[in-house]
Amino acid sequence: MTTTEYGRVDSENNVYVIEPNGERKVGQYPNVSAEEALAHFVNKYEAFAGAVKLLEQRVHKKADADSISKAAAKLTVDLIEANAVGDLQALRERVLALAPKIQDLLNSKKAVNQEAATAALAKREEIAAKAEALANGDLSKVIWKNLSAQLTALFDEWQLVQKSGARVPKGEADAIWKRFQTARNKIETAKRAFFAEAGSKAKAAKATKENIVKSAEALVAKGADAVVAYRKLLDEWKAAGRSKNDDELWKRFKAAGDAIYAAKGQQIAIVSASQGEALTAKLALLEEAKQIDPEKNLAEAKRLLSSIQDRWEKAGRVAKTDLAKTDDKLRAIETAVKNAERDHWKSSDPVAKARKDDVTIKLEDAIAKLERELSAATDKKKVAELTDALAARKSWLEVVLAGAK
Repeated sequence: MTTTEYGRVDSENNVYVIEPNGERKVGQYPNVSAEEALAHFVNKYEAFAGAVKLLEQRVHKKADADSISKAAAKLTVDLIEANAVGDLQALRERVLALAPKIQDLLNSKKAVNQEAATAALAKREEIAAKAEALANGDLSKVIWKNLSAQLTALFDEWQLVQKSGARVPKGEADAIWKRFQTARNKIETAKRAFFAEAGSKAKAAKATKENIVKSAEALVAKGADAVVAYRKLLDEWKAAGRSKNDDELWKRFKAAGDAIYAAKGQQIAIVSASQGEALTAKLALLEEAKQIDPEKNLAEAKRLLSSIQDRWEKAGRVAKTDLAKTDDKLRAIETAVKNAERDHWKSSDPVAKARKDDVTIKLEDAIAKLERELSAATDKKKVAELTDALAARKSWLEVVLAGAK
């Protein structure tokens, strides 16, 4: 039999550990020497001692409190009836001595976890509040692409907080998640309604634009005369709204417009050339019209003017910007000839001449009568009245005689 301070081996290689309250069989190791049997269970003790030392080091380094606590609990249980030979009581006491420090670590971690949980809940609260703000906005005026991107970013942020953040009480987390999901559902419902309505509008717009395109293509045969009608169709196109086939329909619509405006361009080119020729001809006629002098020879002036007017009409129209150079100047010449003709008629009209002569005779008779009355008058008041009347008649006579010239 082999015996040490903490264990012994009997003749059948049964191994016992010696503890303060007596000895306890820890196992049997047959077919080896007593020393080898004892050494086997001492090695087991050394393994327990190493585990206790490692636990002490982890506590000293303040490793993860939960992991340390679990390790300490396991060692405590394992050391109660440990099948090993050595100072097991010392190991039990060393593990027990770590309990207050482990509890401190657990308390510290709990405080940190509580703080982290509070922060995690606050972050989720912030995310839910942002989602609610988006949902409570005017969803009839939003840009859905941007709003969807914002909502997706908030959902990704929520998932990140959920995966990497601290554990939080399920009840509180679920309440906040419900708020977030409610806001999200409200936005998605509004989005579906918007695009459903947009789809209906797009179908209507497509049908309208197809009719507009057909009308535009039908106008091409009218050429330049279709410009005004095409512009009205363009206004209708702009008011029709967007459709899925806008690009294809627009190509057809624009092709029709290009054809119409090309015809208009050709027409403008022809008119422009014609107006240029008319301008050259009319400027030459104006040079010829400089010879017209109605004061010198009215009959010759009328003849030359009539000839110029006939050729003027045949020359065609000039551009609006050239009217001041041509038509306005000819109109001035026509006015001068017309005024000269009117004055000549006034001076040669027998009826008018007789009317003027009659008025002249009456005024002269009235003046003679007033002069006789004035020469005979003695009353100052009467003299003043006759003097004024005489001056008025003489003024009228001057006007009549001037008009007769």
